[in-house]
Amino acid sequence: MLIGELASATGTTTRALRYYEEQGLLGSRRSPAGYRVYGPEAVTRVRNVRDLLASGFTVENVKSFVRYLDSDLPEVFAYTESCAANYEVGARRVAELQERIDSLTRMRDTLVRRMPWLADSTTEGVRGRD
Repeated sequence: MLIGELASATGTTTRALRYYEEQGLLGSRRSPAGYRVYGPEAVTRVRNVRDLLASGFTVENVKSFVRYLDSDLPEVFAYTESCAANYEVGARRVAELQERIDSLTRMRDTLVRRMPWLADSTTEGVRGRD
């Protein structure tokens, strides 16, 4: 299948697919005319990449899971000792996200402390105070 067909089948863009290739997450072969051609397994791989990215992993994180991307990912990953090193990627990412959440919460709290009327604001509620 060509890049546009893969993009359509996976709900992504051709630009994202080219980026995944640059990052080593997706492979293709070239047609005699130089077009990227993907096998049917690419649909599963791209869906898995997008799923992991939507779960909060970065592209760098997803690279550590590349050997698992060609089959359906489980809804819940069971813990096994043999995969402990890969789970460290998830643990680090959760810690990074928690740090960002804490930082954003502190900023929000500071802003609300300085402008208490924003504590329960909605877009309309704020507009009504102008």
